[in-house]
Amino acid sequence: MSRPDPDLVRNYLLELQEQICSALEQVDGTVRFQSDSEEDPEVGFSLPRVMAGDKVIEKAGVHFSHSRGASLPRAATGSRPQLAGRSFQAVSLSLIVHPVNPFVPTTHMNLRFFLAEKPGEDPVWWFGGGFDLTPVYGFE
Repeated sequence: MSRPDPDLVRNYLLELQEQICSALEQVDGTVRFQSDSEEDPEVGFSLPRVMAGDKVIEKAGVHFSHSRGASLPRAATGSRPQLAGRSFQAVSLSLIVHPVNPFVPTTHMNLRFFLAEKPGEDPVWWFGGGFDLTPVYGFE
Protein backbone atom coordinates (compact mmCIF):
# COMPACT_ATOMS: atom_id res chain seq x y z
CA MET A 1 0.00 0.00 0.00
CA SER A 2 1.41 3.42 -0.87
CA ARG A 3 1.73 6.14 1.73
CA PRO A 4 -0.69 9.06 1.31
CA ASP A 5 0.74 12.58 1.65
CA PRO A 6 -0.72 14.43 4.66
CA ASP A 7 0.74 17.71 3.35
CA LEU A 8 -1.42 17.48 0.22
CA VAL A 9 -4.49 17.00 2.42
CA ARG A 10 -3.35 19.87 4.69
CA ASN A 11 -2.93 22.24 1.75
CA TYR A 12 -6.27 21.25 0.24
CA LEU A 13 -8.17 21.72 3.51
CA LEU A 14 -6.48 25.06 4.23
CA GLU A 15 -7.53 26.28 0.77
CA LEU A 16 -11.03 24.93 1.34
CA GLN A 17 -11.17 26.79 4.66
CA GLU A 18 -10.24 30.00 2.86
CA GLN A 19 -12.89 29.45 0.17
CA ILE A 20 -15.61 28.72 2.73
CA CYS A 21 -14.71 31.75 4.86
CA SER A 22 -14.63 34.05 1.82
CA ALA A 23 -18.01 32.80 0.63
CA LEU A 24 -19.60 33.26 4.08
CA GLU A 25 -18.16 36.79 4.35
CA GLN A 26 -19.73 37.63 0.99
CA VAL A 27 -23.09 36.21 2.05
CA ASP A 28 -23.18 38.24 5.26
CA GLY A 29 -21.59 41.28 3.63
CA THR A 30 -20.73 43.18 6.83
CA VAL A 31 -18.10 41.32 8.86
CA ARG A 32 -14.91 39.33 8.39
CA PHE A 33 -13.60 36.17 10.00
CA GLN A 34 -11.13 36.60 12.85
CA SER A 35 -8.37 34.01 13.13
CA ASP A 36 -5.81 32.94 15.66
CA SER A 37 -3.25 30.29 14.73
CA GLU A 38 -1.15 28.13 17.00
CA GLU A 39 1.75 25.95 15.94
CA ASP A 40 3.99 23.52 17.80
CA PRO A 41 6.30 21.37 15.65
CA GLU A 42 5.91 18.47 18.11
CA VAL A 43 2.10 18.56 18.34
CA GLY A 44 0.73 20.29 15.24
CA PHE A 45 -0.97 23.35 13.83
CA SER A 46 -4.38 24.87 14.51
CA LEU A 47 -6.15 27.68 12.65
CA PRO A 48 -9.59 28.47 14.06
CA ARG A 49 -11.57 31.19 12.26
CA VAL A 50 -14.70 32.74 13.77
CA MET A 51 -17.17 35.28 12.45
CA ALA A 52 -19.99 37.00 14.35
CA GLY A 53 -22.27 38.61 11.79
CA ASP A 54 -25.50 40.55 11.96
CA LYS A 55 -27.27 40.44 8.60
CA VAL A 56 -27.42 36.80 7.51
CA ILE A 57 -25.07 34.82 9.75
CA GLU A 58 -25.29 35.13 13.52
CA LYS A 59 -22.07 33.19 14.13
CA ALA A 60 -19.84 30.87 12.14
CA GLY A 61 -16.70 28.90 12.94
CA VAL A 62 -14.40 27.17 10.48
CA HIS A 63 -11.60 25.30 12.23
CA PHE A 64 -8.55 23.65 10.66
CA SER A 65 -6.17 21.42 12.59
CA HIS A 66 -3.20 19.21 11.79
CA SER A 67 -2.20 17.11 14.81
CA ARG A 68 0.64 14.65 15.18
CA GLY A 69 2.08 12.43 17.85
CA ALA A 70 4.50 9.61 18.55
CA SER A 71 1.76 7.24 19.73
CA LEU A 72 -1.97 6.96 20.17
CA PRO A 73 -3.76 6.73 23.53
CA ARG A 74 -5.19 3.43 24.73
CA ALA A 75 -8.69 4.68 24.02
CA ALA A 76 -7.79 4.70 20.31
CA THR A 77 -5.86 1.42 20.25
CA GLY A 78 -8.21 -0.62 22.46
CA SER A 79 -10.68 -1.27 19.67
CA ARG A 80 -8.03 -1.08 16.93
CA PRO A 81 -4.96 -2.95 18.21
CA GLN A 82 -3.22 -2.60 14.82
CA LEU A 83 -2.72 1.09 15.70
CA ALA A 84 -0.68 0.37 18.85
CA GLY A 85 2.89 1.62 18.68
CA ARG A 86 2.29 3.79 15.62
CA SER A 87 2.94 7.46 15.19
CA PHE A 88 -0.01 9.41 13.82
CA GLN A 89 -1.15 12.48 11.94
CA ALA A 90 -4.70 13.79 11.81
CA VAL A 91 -5.77 16.60 9.48
CA SER A 92 -9.27 18.03 9.78
CA LEU A 93 -11.60 20.84 8.84
CA SER A 94 -14.85 21.44 10.68
CA LEU A 95 -17.46 24.14 10.51
CA ILE A 96 -20.67 25.26 12.09
CA VAL A 97 -22.83 28.09 10.75
CA HIS A 98 -25.72 29.61 12.72
CA PRO A 99 -27.92 31.85 10.54
CA VAL A 100 -29.75 34.87 11.97
CA ASN A 101 -33.05 33.60 10.53
CA PRO A 102 -34.35 30.82 12.82
CA PHE A 103 -36.12 29.21 9.84
CA VAL A 104 -32.81 28.59 8.02
CA PRO A 105 -31.05 25.41 9.19
CA THR A 106 -27.83 25.43 11.15
CA THR A 107 -25.03 23.75 9.20
CA HIS A 108 -22.43 21.33 10.61
CA MET A 109 -19.65 19.74 8.57
CA ASN A 110 -16.36 17.97 9.23
CA LEU A 111 -13.69 16.34 7.09
CA ARG A 112 -11.00 14.12 8.60
CA PHE A 113 -7.85 12.44 7.35
CA PHE A 114 -5.98 10.05 9.62
CA LEU A 115 -2.60 8.36 9.09
CA ALA A 116 -0.87 5.95 11.50
CA GLU A 117 2.60 4.65 10.70
CA LYS A 118 5.12 2.16 12.05
CA PRO A 119 8.52 1.44 10.48
CA GLY A 120 8.48 -1.74 8.41
CA GLU A 121 4.68 -1.92 8.21
CA ASP A 122 2.09 -0.61 5.78
CA PRO A 123 0.46 2.65 6.87
CA VAL A 124 -3.08 2.64 8.20
CA TRP A 125 -5.10 5.59 6.92
CA TRP A 126 -8.58 6.77 6.06
CA PHE A 127 -10.76 9.74 5.21
CA GLY A 128 -13.99 10.45 7.01
CA GLY A 129 -16.47 13.18 7.67
CA GLY A 130 -20.03 14.24 7.54
CA PHE A 131 -22.49 17.03 6.91
CA ASP A 132 -25.85 17.80 8.43
CA LEU A 133 -28.48 20.48 8.65
CA THR A 134 -30.40 21.06 11.86
CA PRO A 135 -34.07 20.43 11.10
CA VAL A 136 -35.95 23.44 9.83
CA TYR A 137 -39.37 24.55 11.00
CA GLY A 138 -41.92 22.86 8.77
CA PHE A 139 -45.05 24.45 7.37
CA GLU A 140 -48.08 22.72 5.94
